[in-house]
Parts: sequence; C-alpha cells; structure tokens
Amino acid sequence: MTQLLLGGNGKKQVHLFGKTANRHGLIAGATGTGKTISLQVMAEGFSAMGVPVFMSDVKGDLSGLAAAGKAHPKITERIDTIGIPSHVFGKKPVLFWDIFQNLGHPIRTTISDMGPLLLSNLLELNDTQTGVLYATFEVADDNGLLLLDLKDLRSMLIWMGENSKTLSSEYGNISKASIGAIQRKLLVLESQGADQFFGEPAVKLSDLMITDFSGHGVISILDVTKLMQNSPRLYATFLLWLLSELFEQLPEVGDPDKPKLVLFFDEAHLIFDRAPRPLLDKIEQVVRLIRSKGVGVYFVTQSPLDIPEDVLGQLGARVQHALRAFTPKDKKAVKTVAETFRPNPELDTLSTITELGTGEVLASVLDESGTPTPVERILMCPPVSRIGPLVDNEREQQLASSPLSGRYEETIDRESAYELLKERAEKEAKEAAEAEALAAQQAAEEEREKQARRKARGSGRQRQSMGEALMKSVLRSVGSSMGRKITRGILGSLLGGR
Repeated sequence: MTQLLLGGNGKKQVHLFGKTANRHGLIAGATGTGKTISLQVMAEGFSAMGVPVFMSDVKGDLSGLAAAGKAHPKITERIDTIGIPSHVFGKKPVLFWDIFQNLGHPIRTTISDMGPLLLSNLLELNDTQTGVLYATFEVADDNGLLLLDLKDLRSMLIWMGENSKTLSSEYGNISKASIGAIQRKLLVLESQGADQFFGEPAVKLSDLMITDFSGHGVISILDVTKLMQNSPRLYATFLLWLLSELFEQLPEVGDPDKPKLVLFFDEAHLIFDRAPRPLLDKIEQVVRLIRSKGVGVYFVTQSPLDIPEDVLGQLGARVQHALRAFTPKDKKAVKTVAETFRPNPELDTLSTITELGTGEVLASVLDESGTPTPVERILMCPPVSRIGPLVDNEREQQLASSPLSGRYEETIDRESAYELLKERAEKEAKEAAEAEALAAQQAAEEEREKQARRKARGSGRQRQSMGEALMKSVLRSVGSSMGRKITRGILGSLLGGR
C-alpha cells in the first residue's frame, strides 16, 4: 500500500501518494473544525503504509490511536458517503513520550546537540548575549569540556566570567553583564522544567523510526500538554532541534516510494513566532532539503498565513478546514488562502472555506508526477482507532509493554564541564592553600630570624651601657666634695704646693 485515502465526496476520492508524501504538507483550520481528527487519520494511513510517524499531542487526545475505534451511525454514514471499500476498526502501534516522564518515556537531548543558535532563540537573547553564548560553546570545544546539561552550561559561564579578561583577547569581548543575563534566563528556563529535557541518555533517532512485526510504522506521540502550559517556546525549540538532527544525521535517499519518517508539528505557529532571521533562514533551508532524506513534514496550525511564505510554498499537500471571517483582516486572510489552491472550475474556493462543516475540508495533493491536483471539497475519512484519549490504566499497560521500557528512564551523569571545572577549581584552591601555607611558614621563619637578630643587638647594648654608667659615676664623683679634695691633693703634689 503506497497511498492513503484522505476522504471523498461521493463523486471523487482524494488519495495522498507515498511517492510524493515527502514533499511536506499542511493541516489548517479554525479551532473546533476537526484538525485533530484529520491528523489522526493521516497518521493511521502512514502507519498502514509502513511509515513511522512522530507527532506532538497538544490537547492530550491522540493517545486513542493505541486503541480500536467503535462503530457509530454517523461514522457508518460517512463511510458510505465517501465510498470506503473496507473500514476495519483497530489499534495502531504507538510509543508514548513525555519530557517530564509522567505520560511516556523521557525524551532528552544535550546542550551541545541543541547548539547555540537554537539555544539563543529559546532564551530570547539579544545579539550581544548570543555572541557570548557562541563564544561559550567555542571555549568549551577548545578545552575539551562537554556541555550536556544545564549545570554544565552554568559552570562554563561562571568560569568564563572569572576569566573574561584572559579570554577576551582570543574570543572577543565577554561581558560579565551578558553572562549574568544569560544565567538569569537559564534559571527561568530551569523553573519551567527544561532541566529534565537536557541531559543523557539522549534520544536515538532510530527509536523514532521503527516498524512493528507486521510492518506497520510505529507512531511516536509526544505528550506536550504540560509543556505547552509551562514553556511553549521550549516545545517549539524541541521541534526545530528534531528537524535539524534528522537533517544532519540521515543519509540522502532521493525520492523513495514512501517516506522514511513523517513528522506532524501541531501549533506550528510557535515555531516561527519571534524567531530571528538567521533561524528562519535555517528552517527554510532544512524544510527545503530534508525531503531528500526521505522525511515529510506536516505543519498543523489555525491559518496557513502562520507559516512563512518561503516555507508555505514547499508544502505540497493541503488539508484546509473552515476558516472564520469576522473582520476585514480575516476576510483578507481567507482570500489569500483561497488563492493558494489550484483552482477547480466546479468549486468556488473562496466562499467554500467559510462554509465547511466539522470534518469537511478543501484538499489538494501532489499527484504521482508531483503536480498539484485541483482543490476538492471532501469529507475526511473517519479514523479506525479510538476518537479520544486512553484512560490511565490503558496508558500504563501500553508503557509496560513498550519495547523501549527501561532504556531512557534512568539518567546518566558522566564527566562533563561541571565535573571537570569543579575538579579544576578544587585543584587550584588546594594549590593556593598550599602556597599560602608555605608563604606563612617562610614568613614565620623570617620573623624568628629577625627576633634573634634583635636579641643579639639588644645584649651588646646592655654591656656598653654598664661601662658608660661606671664612667659617668666617676665623672659625677669629680664634682662632689670628696672629689674636689682628691683633685686638689693630686694637683698640689704635681705643682709643689704646701
């Protein structure tokens, strides 16, 4: 099976061909129009085709893919209208992931793998701070210091602040103010739970690209309900990291009969919101080139205008749910979206976009030659899996039977920048203490020698003082009465007196 049925209208069916499915796609529409069901149907189709799927679960209701659906009169009616020859309810092979390790296997990467470009966007750094962050990575590389988790990065920043004058001559100006700003933003990021995302063991891309024993592609579902509440920017950065890692690691395969992997990025507007121009350029480049790696990327968002024009132009498959036009701006957006489809002479695309019911879409895909098909108004196929989430015990059973159970749950904290810098600081502190003790010992010895010299000089002055005292006593006696008699007697003898 190298194609999947999107839906039909009783006259015509629309199929997405595996050969062109790596040309990317878009699912768009206002809230409540059925985008999640469309995503579920497409994931089922790719899985049946043997293509692994990675998707994010923003609202927490995609886990039902792991359970079989049930018949319902409305589902039966839709099956008949579309003309589906065989609709067998059944579950799909699913792996659950969760950054916070509550509803699935933990998924992590390292600071080094994230890189300074994505990390600076995540922290919303200005140009000066971004330059300091780039210097941090370069200094770490030059000194053989691994940056694996947040404490490694913080330790590296502290060390650079202490040695900023020395480092600035080689790596440019390293402002302590910029380092302080980055550290404060890291604290905010950590409070949002990012410390659980950065570390080891990092997820292996091969574990996101597996098939089950029957050849069905395994659907990896990342629960991001909590992440969207705490840090939607971290969610968007994770998606960009995954895209860039696939681009860098996967080999070129050209245009295969079906994709090697398909990614569904829900709430796609977050990826591009406030992204700096260098990052947008990088995204556009990766989206354009990653199809040669056999990867298809499908953006899910409310309006196609949420996607940059250069990226939107590369999305071959379009599944457009209803748009609302309450304001002049909305009407202009609807007109722009209508103009992006290949016209169908039998369909007024502009008016139809605002008339679509829930589960009804305008669809256009690439045919087997890569040419866009005329837009069609169709009903999306109903899913074969459950509509709605698993209950807690069902999810627990699914996790317990997972082939990846126990592979990522225990964190690894190997020797990296934090440990090496701590060891270096302790060594320097020890050497400084030893040098201080030696200096103190030398100073004590010098003081003892000085005291000894003073004592020796003091003894000589005491003997001299005693002789001087005797002489002074004799001289004083000359001035006394007895002294005068003695003096006269001596002088008289000498002068011949009486």
